[in-house]
Amino acid sequence: MQLTGAQIVIECLKEQGVDTVFGYPGGAILNVYDELYKHKNEIHHILTSHEQGASHAADGYARSTGKVGVCFATSGPGASNLVTGIATAYMDSVPVVALTCNVTVPLLGKDSFQEIDIAGITTPITKHNFIVKDVEKLAQTIRRAFMIAQKGRPGPVLVDIPKDVTAAKTEYTFQKAQEVPRIVDAIDDEALNTAAAMIQEAQKPYIFVGGGAVISGACAELQEFVRKVDAPVCDTLMGKGAFDGTDDLYTGMLGMHGTKTSNLGVSGCDLLIALGVRFSDRVTGNAETFARGAKILQFDVDAAEINKNIRVDACVTGDLKEILARLNGRLSQLNHAEWVREVKALKEKYPLSYPQGALTGPFIVEEVYRATKGDAVIVTEVGQHQMWAAQYYKYKEPRTFLSSGGLGTMGYGLGAAIGAACADPGKHVINFAGDGCFRMNMNELATAVRQKLPVIEVIFNNHVLGMVRQWQDLFYEKRYSATVLDDGMDYVKLAEAMGAAAYRAVNREEFREAFRKALAADGPVVIDCIIDSDDKVWPMVAPGKDISTAFTEEDLKD
Repeated sequence: MQLTGAQIVIECLKEQGVDTVFGYPGGAILNVYDELYKHKNEIHHILTSHEQGASHAADGYARSTGKVGVCFATSGPGASNLVTGIATAYMDSVPVVALTCNVTVPLLGKDSFQEIDIAGITTPITKHNFIVKDVEKLAQTIRRAFMIAQKGRPGPVLVDIPKDVTAAKTEYTFQKAQEVPRIVDAIDDEALNTAAAMIQEAQKPYIFVGGGAVISGACAELQEFVRKVDAPVCDTLMGKGAFDGTDDLYTGMLGMHGTKTSNLGVSGCDLLIALGVRFSDRVTGNAETFARGAKILQFDVDAAEINKNIRVDACVTGDLKEILARLNGRLSQLNHAEWVREVKALKEKYPLSYPQGALTGPFIVEEVYRATKGDAVIVTEVGQHQMWAAQYYKYKEPRTFLSSGGLGTMGYGLGAAIGAACADPGKHVINFAGDGCFRMNMNELATAVRQKLPVIEVIFNNHVLGMVRQWQDLFYEKRYSATVLDDGMDYVKLAEAMGAAAYRAVNREEFREAFRKALAADGPVVIDCIIDSDDKVWPMVAPGKDISTAFTEEDLKD
């Protein structure tokens, strides 16, 4: 049948099973929005307050479901406002398809009104992007975009469509969405045998889990692997929930704000088994001394990650779920009881702790964990609250912790929380935000109110840019340059003015009561938590230092 380009866009989204789109209309994309209006009972459109909020919402939808998140934007500034969200998704391997529309084909390259080369701009931050100048190629391009976004290591794909292409007509034939194949061809039997032999020979193995385990859906295989190897487990920020955070073998996060147990354990192991990790500098500290006494065995779907940041002794490339399934069949039951006892002794010696009595960031996170019984989707902005959320909330399942790890995007969380809330209306969705971060995305509170989404926004209000201040305090001789936010902003009044319920908490009891009310609410709630400006995230590894040198406030006093 003959359809316009705009109609083809909508039909292709339906082919892919898309039920929710986040976006903001404009002149160049009007044909698509007009067609979307006719299909509003099939595809739910969430009008965000800003295009960046749309890209983060698509990201949050994708992370919480494992499906592709979709966002729309018009030409020029509409498209360029997506850039930070696209880069965030790229750094954390999130499948997002961004559909933008541009000026007509004859006006391209002429500095036309609201024209921008969005394909050129996003080339370094997408898996692939397209500009479709021929309506006959539109359907196949959109289908390719969805496949590329999901296959192998996921990531964002951008499709830019000139306005006249959305108006032109061509023949369209429905195609069922292709099943996304797992990358298994690269899994080499010899490499698997080498890996199995290294694991069998190790006396002090440590298992290091990253976001790849979440993305591949490898949790069941990982659980079996951990039991067979009988080894302690640590994770990255992106790996939260891949392995049960309440398990006795779990030792917490690794790296700059990882636990002393994980940092010392990895520094003392003889085999580090890295599952779906990219060895970020925030994890490794000094790369020259990282796990210096250990052989390193890496499993990853992306061959480009092997030996990129850390030299490894052996590797297996391919889909992690399949690698672990095959490896489990090659391993006999191992026993490392003495090594496990040694690591558990470190857990007892170096527990995470914080001052009692006052309202603090760690207390807020622990109270949220207690009140939700660990059954919530936790979203964060970036900063101290993000690290406290990683340290003090115990993630038992994958896709329940959403955070910008690679790019570290302040302003990510509220949009992502909206995406997660749209994806699973029955779940409690809590966004942890610093007051600095909240200023970057508080306009999206209007989106949550309009959509009646019961998102709980917990503001860790210390009246400063907390993580930057922490560095200024420790490494810049307390020169607090441009980090003080004590300007009288009243977040409760602001939230109420936007239509949300809001409470202020200055002590523990006030927070408990406010959070109890928030859990019972049927719309968005903001809780403004007043905490001390000098609360810090402990432990910490100084930049460029070995992770075994992690220190706490008590260490500084000593």
